[in-house]
Amino acid sequence: MMPATGKPLDRVDGRHKVTGAARYTAEWDVPGLVYGAVVDSGIAHGTVQAIDVAAARNAPGVLAVLTHENAPRLQPLPDKVGETQFRGEGGITETRQPLQSAAIEYAGQPLAVVVADTYERAWHAATLVRVTYAGQAPQLAMASASRKTLPETFLGNNKEKLQVTVGNPGAALAAAPVRLEAVYESAITHHNPLELLATIARWEKRDGADFLTLYDTTRALEVLQEVMATSLALPKESVHIICPFIGGAFGAKGWLYAPPLLTAIAARVVGRPVKIEWRRQDMFAVAGQRAATRQTLALGATQDGKITALRHDTLTHASQSSGFTEPCARVSRMLYAVPNMSFAHQLAHLHLPSPCPMRGPGETVGGWALECAIDELAAKLNLDPVELRLRNYAEKNPETGQPWSSKHLRECYARGRQLIGWDARNPQPRSMREGTQLIGYGMATTMYPAGRREAKARATLFADGRALVQSATHELGNGAYTIFRQISADALALPVERVRFELGDSALPAAPATGGSTTTATVGPAAQAAARAVLEAMKSLAGRDPASPLHGAAPEAIEAREGRLVLKSNPATGEEYGAILRRAKLPSLVATDGAKPGEEREKYSFYSFGAVFAQVRVDEASGSIRVARLCGVYDVGRLMNPKTAHSQIIGGMVMGVGATLMEATHYDARNGRAVVRNLADYHVPSMADTPDMQVEWLNIPDPHISELGARGIGEIGCVGTAAAITNAVFHATGRRRRSLPLTPDKLLNS
Repeated sequence: MMPATGKPLDRVDGRHKVTGAARYTAEWDVPGLVYGAVVDSGIAHGTVQAIDVAAARNAPGVLAVLTHENAPRLQPLPDKVGETQFRGEGGITETRQPLQSAAIEYAGQPLAVVVADTYERAWHAATLVRVTYAGQAPQLAMASASRKTLPETFLGNNKEKLQVTVGNPGAALAAAPVRLEAVYESAITHHNPLELLATIARWEKRDGADFLTLYDTTRALEVLQEVMATSLALPKESVHIICPFIGGAFGAKGWLYAPPLLTAIAARVVGRPVKIEWRRQDMFAVAGQRAATRQTLALGATQDGKITALRHDTLTHASQSSGFTEPCARVSRMLYAVPNMSFAHQLAHLHLPSPCPMRGPGETVGGWALECAIDELAAKLNLDPVELRLRNYAEKNPETGQPWSSKHLRECYARGRQLIGWDARNPQPRSMREGTQLIGYGMATTMYPAGRREAKARATLFADGRALVQSATHELGNGAYTIFRQISADALALPVERVRFELGDSALPAAPATGGSTTTATVGPAAQAAARAVLEAMKSLAGRDPASPLHGAAPEAIEAREGRLVLKSNPATGEEYGAILRRAKLPSLVATDGAKPGEEREKYSFYSFGAVFAQVRVDEASGSIRVARLCGVYDVGRLMNPKTAHSQIIGGMVMGVGATLMEATHYDARNGRAVVRNLADYHVPSMADTPDMQVEWLNIPDPHISELGARGIGEIGCVGTAAAITNAVFHATGRRRRSLPLTPDKLLNS
């Protein structure tokens, strides 16, 4: 039987999605369901002086109106969940719990929830709520923020410091014969998944105690379970969360908890299940965002292109109740062999909604700034941009001194320049044109940490020859159902069509949040471990059975092959799993096991790498930029499924196109309200904006990350794209732009 892993199998959930059979959060049919509508703040800073809900409470079908004056009290969020810091500087979420005070910290903040028997009546009644404000002038600009902080670590991870010095960068910069210093700025951007935030909350009594079932658009089942339990003063086992499908997240749907908490307390008050589905315009306030950044980079180098010093300072915004930091220097601290480095991160706390991770947090905008600075240095030295990178190639992690677990970046450079036709271009900026179109080529290195965490899984073998493997992980549209089915099938020595994988339920064996491109490397080994555990139980069962041809054989003398247990020394001797179970009168056999990283994390530095090359066309008269081609070559370990991997990579690249050319969230300077409300205002790439894309990967297994040899790929496609395009625009126009997005006005006015 050929292995299923590595084959380009179709997605097992594809038919469910195109036929509407896949059930998303807002689509669960819960008996007795009623609906919530949220009234939000029209100002960014101040307090609620008065809130008149009389008309709303008396409107047809209204069951309750919750405000800060009558909402159930919530406990503070935990300081930490597992190893992740939640609150404070460097934490991932807000300290503010919803409807607990009259204070207003941002426009769009929930101020009231109206619950009614229909969706339409709830929203009509919400328009009847009248709020009187005691407003104050909001702080909306990083430069003038009165409160700035210096977080020490990213997400409370003591190993990832945000204020770092290696060597003596000040002296090295002063002594460098070639120096470059530049400021790079990026706008606030939003995730905008197709599926909106939604929650259904249902309370019931179990053994006389409160029990909460949540259907929620979450990619962090166990984390949300703990947050809800802590906030509502419940035992963790009294919260059950269900989410089998997520319609995109890109960093959202994981770390901001006002939506599920509001739904849960509303359901508790009215004594019926409540659904709150947020509108697209609300997503710009309550669903998170990528923070704005202002990054200052300084490089020192020798005349022959050896970089001797690097300084990367970042100012990024947070809300008044959040300390989440965009860790922009993540890329700078490890990508090139630089002996003297310093990195600093500062937060400016504004009256804006809380930022949170967005695809490639830190790496996407931080890598853009670094790779643009490297391109600028190459131009200053009159060196080929690829050659400059090769001259500073890091053979080990320059910050920690650890060897790489696996690195084949040179091969990525070489293949990428072949794909794009790099050597055939005229390297002189503003030297290539077709009519009014200026033609440019650019490239950038891309990388992403290859994380792995602890997870558990459960494997069940049935007497009819089928199998079920389960883990409380998530499917965000990334193909998780498919690749975990493939991994499980191989571990069970079964055809893939006889194996089913279940996820998206907190009652299943625990798995961490899906994020940081860690899910494959985390849950895959857990599925393997559970499969082996159930097979070991099956071996023991067969060895003890006098009627089995394997009777008396030690478990280590037996192996699984094509749905059978056989003797290693004589594979013709054996029997099918189902025969063993039926003879034992067992309908199934179950085992739970898990996997976690080990000492290899102390020995090696784990990253994925790649090279992105871009060709652009810039209209000289209008300033419009069209990306004609993108070529990416990636070193991401062993691929589990080339078809789903291709979709992941090109999806990330297209998201990088959007961040580079069009995506930005703007706020009214008077009241702090987002002036974008839908996907007509907030532009994301359409099919017409999508370039010709060529994606290749080396498919070299990482020998140290796990037996699978696989690293995550969800974010690396996004990371290098912006810099490659920006550098191509410089090559086309001869002018350097250092502010994202690269809109036509910036090209024409500079």
